[in-house]
Amino acid sequence: MIPRRILFCTDFSENSRPALQCALDYAKAFGADVAVLHVINSVQIGYPSLAEPVPVDIKSVLDDIQESVDKGLQLVADDCRHVLADVTTHTRIGTPGFEIAAFADENSIDLIVMGTHGWTGLKHIIMGSTAENVVRTANCPVLTVKPGRRTGKKP
Repeated sequence: MIPRRILFCTDFSENSRPALQCALDYAKAFGADVAVLHVINSVQIGYPSLAEPVPVDIKSVLDDIQESVDKGLQLVADDCRHVLADVTTHTRIGTPGFEIAAFADENSIDLIVMGTHGWTGLKHIIMGSTAENVVRTANCPVLTVKPGRRTGKKP
């Protein structure tokens, strides 16, 4: 399988930086397009179901979050465009694992690349694992990149 469309998922943490480099390396090697996705976790903003109309007070919070996410995605896209010409950015709201897998299906993604936090034990049980959920539910290969992955570049 040669990936033509790669999805890089970011939470804007330092743990996502090695995964970004990996996604760019794969995209360069295979001549693939890269889509960058951030999912705003609706549970973390205190509104678990966005199926109903969003209350006005939550709407202003969502607008502020979206503005911040847009700025973050622009910075990631700018980093990518130093290497690739064809980079798109996307935002979704919901449960990250579900939204990532759905986005991949809807956009004919060939490979998902995402970082992991490397949590174990109680923290993993409490916080869950978005990467684990994506690996279980995605209909395409998922490459997870641990924190501190060496990129082959000297510091």
